[in-house]
Amino acid sequence: MLGYIRRLIGPTLLCSPFPATAQAALSNGETLDLTQAPVGLFTIGVFVLAYLLVMTEEFTHLRKSKPVILAAGIIWGAIALVYAGNGDTHTVETALRHNVLEFSELFLFLLVAMTYVNAMDERMVFESLRADLVRRGLGYRALFWMTGLLAFFLSPILDNLTTALVMCAVLLAVGKDNKKFVSLGCINIVVAANAGGAFSPFGDITTLMVWQKGHVDFGTFFLLFIPSVVNFLVPAACMHFATPQAHQPRPGKESTCAAGQSESLSCLPVPS
Repeated sequence: MLGYIRRLIGPTLLCSPFPATAQAALSNGETLDLTQAPVGLFTIGVFVLAYLLVMTEEFTHLRKSKPVILAAGIIWGAIALVYAGNGDTHTVETALRHNVLEFSELFLFLLVAMTYVNAMDERMVFESLRADLVRRGLGYRALFWMTGLLAFFLSPILDNLTTALVMCAVLLAVGKDNKKFVSLGCINIVVAANAGGAFSPFGDITTLMVWQKGHVDFGTFFLLFIPSVVNFLVPAACMHFATPQAHQPRPGKESTCAAGQSESLSCLPVPS
């Protein structure tokens, strides 16, 4: 859970406005222009290098949070040294205190959100959903729309990334025997989760930051409901015709549970 939070907050820390600001006020009222200074070019280089490492995570197998947090520390340190060398020891401290407060607010919110999701998982809510979808014996197209709709309406509460991960796991468990269905279904879930997360301040890290800054009121987000629905339905309607029409295979009565798993919902036999 903490790793997930680091991956969300890390890029925000790197994109913090203070180190990247071209004009910064000194304590005596003057401005320090770093756009052409060596430290300015150095911080841009560090920024680009960090995001290149983020983009190549699949090949380097290096967690995104590591280069991002390291680069953020280097950028903050470099700017602080420049300001200290110009006799200003307070601007960086003030900016750092302000940003740490904002990151703490995001961290606490995400901690609560992930605790809520983990509590639901511990009580087997998502496993119950999976078992119910299996019992219904729905066709692939019906599962396509059902999982998409669930993702659309869960993302405003759970945030889009968590919703996409949970619903894709459910989809994989239900339709793992059909690769084409799984591919289209997961695409649909990601699109639905992102569309649904746009009309809620809790739906995405970006909307949360916008609401936290006070740029948009809580109720104003819900004005995006209709555009969000359109952004979900149009791609889903296009993918609908490519989704297989067959029904998912119904499991038999035999249980393949390992020893000690007889009480798990995932191991309960589903009558055919």
